[in-house]
Amino acid sequence: MRWQGQELGVADAAALPGLEQLNGLVRSVTTPEFAGVTFHEVLCKSALNHVPGASAMPFDWTVNPYRGCSHACVYCLHPDTQVLMADGRSKRIGDVRAGDEVIGTRREGSYRRYVRATVSAQWGTRKRAYRVTLADGTVLVASGDHRFLTERGWKYVQPSPTGSPQRPFLTTNNKLIGFGTGGLTAATAETDAYRQGYLCGMIRGDGMMLKRPYARSNRNGTSVAHRFRLALADAEALERSREYLRTAGVATTLRQFTPATAERRRIDAIFTSKAADYEAIGALIQWPASASPEWMRGYLAGIFDAEGSCSRGILRFSNSDDEILAMIGTSLRAHGFAFVQEPPRPNGVSSVRLLGGLPARRRFFELTRPAITRKLNLISDAVKSDAPLRVVSIEDLGETIDMVDITTSTGDFIANGVVSHNCFARGTHEYLELDAGRDFDTQVVVKVNVADVLEKELRRGSWQHDPVMLGTNTDPYQRAEGRYKLMPGIVSALTESGTPFSILTKGTLLRRDLPLLQDAASQVHVTLAMSIAVFDDELQHLIEPGTPNATARLETVRAATEAGFRVTVFLMPIIPHLTDSIAAIDHALARIKAAGAVRVVYGALHLRPGAKQWFLEWLAERHPELVSSYRGLYPGATAYAPKAYRSWLAKRVRPLLRVHGLDGQAEEENPRGAPVAGLADRADARSAPPIITTSRGRAAATSLRAASSRSLPGAEASARLF
Repeated sequence: MRWQGQELGVADAAALPGLEQLNGLVRSVTTPEFAGVTFHEVLCKSALNHVPGASAMPFDWTVNPYRGCSHACVYCLHPDTQVLMADGRSKRIGDVRAGDEVIGTRREGSYRRYVRATVSAQWGTRKRAYRVTLADGTVLVASGDHRFLTERGWKYVQPSPTGSPQRPFLTTNNKLIGFGTGGLTAATAETDAYRQGYLCGMIRGDGMMLKRPYARSNRNGTSVAHRFRLALADAEALERSREYLRTAGVATTLRQFTPATAERRRIDAIFTSKAADYEAIGALIQWPASASPEWMRGYLAGIFDAEGSCSRGILRFSNSDDEILAMIGTSLRAHGFAFVQEPPRPNGVSSVRLLGGLPARRRFFELTRPAITRKLNLISDAVKSDAPLRVVSIEDLGETIDMVDITTSTGDFIANGVVSHNCFARGTHEYLELDAGRDFDTQVVVKVNVADVLEKELRRGSWQHDPVMLGTNTDPYQRAEGRYKLMPGIVSALTESGTPFSILTKGTLLRRDLPLLQDAASQVHVTLAMSIAVFDDELQHLIEPGTPNATARLETVRAATEAGFRVTVFLMPIIPHLTDSIAAIDHALARIKAAGAVRVVYGALHLRPGAKQWFLEWLAERHPELVSSYRGLYPGATAYAPKAYRSWLAKRVRPLLRVHGLDGQAEEENPRGAPVAGLADRADARSAPPIITTSRGRAAATSLRAASSRSLPGAEASARLF
């Protein structure tokens, strides 16, 4: 990159277009976290951008911490890949959502350790698939751009494409870091045999069953009392046992057994005193004549919940009953686990200890799925194991498949038992000039001092506390925000100065700052809006690669609503012939309403210069049957859909808005410069504060509008009102 040391106010003819007058480049950064993206970290002179009075924009001031957008990315893993969650269980990466807590890693002193990490985004698209097989049987299906941690650092699945700078990549005999799966696939659904085995282990290990005769009061003869009780401090195991009994036709009563004290937790219990229920439970926990693998899997889960422990890296089952201990050994052996039985202690209790370290413990947990999550804890353990995680093969599967990735607060997560890096965009660096598409995704200008500059500008006596809009040019919660964390400082500066503000985003990273935004909303007026253009996942993968899908964005809407915000959704752009059917619009509005949003702003696709050619090329490849229709809708240099189409669209959308109980309007329904729901309002009857916005800022913003349009086939530009 031909950046040079610059003096303030001196133009640099070699700088990127629109950035000739930048105060000075701090550095250009390429980082493995964002492979293929270059961040140009700059010191800005101004943070507030004044919108000219003649502009149609319904606001006067904006703040744009970024120029360019890092939303574009490569997606990495098969949707069935198992991600280790913070509670010790595993979940398909396809089911992980923003806000979930997973296990990541962090270097602490001499060791990398497992730590809690928060998911800020989930992504998906279609990529060519590669299968990586490890010596222990672990299988990973990933894109060629995915990276795993090896003993020699992070390595990609495949080498760089021809003509690109070389990068480290996996070869056979590389050893991955983690504990692997031992070849175990995801556990099967719970079966009757599993449930019966679980109840046998749980009740024999920790239950009480009493049957005894007693004399009848005031009557001759005796009766038989039947008493069943299962008392546990862990509600997870108690509720599972109660549910399994209910499934078997046995109803129980739940009540407190002992109250909590300073030394111990509260204990609840389930009871029944019905003779029929007692006999049914007795039948359920009989030793089977020939135990099936499923029964033994359930038995191990139940006896572990009842009598097992996992402390300091040692998993044990402790009991004094020889039959119980013998069945533990039989079940472990049947599922390929190594173990030893320790000699009995003076009280007669003996322990069965699992061998094989962390890989064996994790395989045990994944296989048996015990209920008590506190026993599964891995947090703070060192990332080390003797698992045979050597790469034995890397195969090109020769097909393009759906893939998913997540963004976490640690920058990594555990995928099928190995340390996997967050996956980001990997575009191709070409020339110095920012073009309207690729460079917008891969050459991101970051105003690293924007919060400090903004704070100073807001302290000026001339500042009249007009509303400020964020997200009108580039997304403030794009993926780069996870690295630079500029928005907390911006939000704090606006709040402390008493300045109302609005945020428009399609990024789920917004959830990270909801507590801060709640605090801000208690002091100034804050409005939030989410842009969601496409609700069909397959189409969204094609049209908006690199952005969170509709489900992830709607979950962010729901989280913001639960935090007390009245959220507006920008259903923009509605794409002719692709997303403008009654069924598609009805489906979108139903999901928007269910997420808690209160308003919808809708509009048809805009195809401005730069975006138009790109979009028509994409259309010719994916939907050639629509090209002639689009040339009729957007002839020549026309950027907007014709009025007749927009009127036709309004007649479709308005009745559906009423059906779903949503406030709404078309973007063009507002008079020029009038307020738009979800956006900051243009200040009325006020002269613009005398903060001078340099031509540098406006020129750069203008040059990036086309890039914004092209990066998301017209979706970005329309959603941001540019």
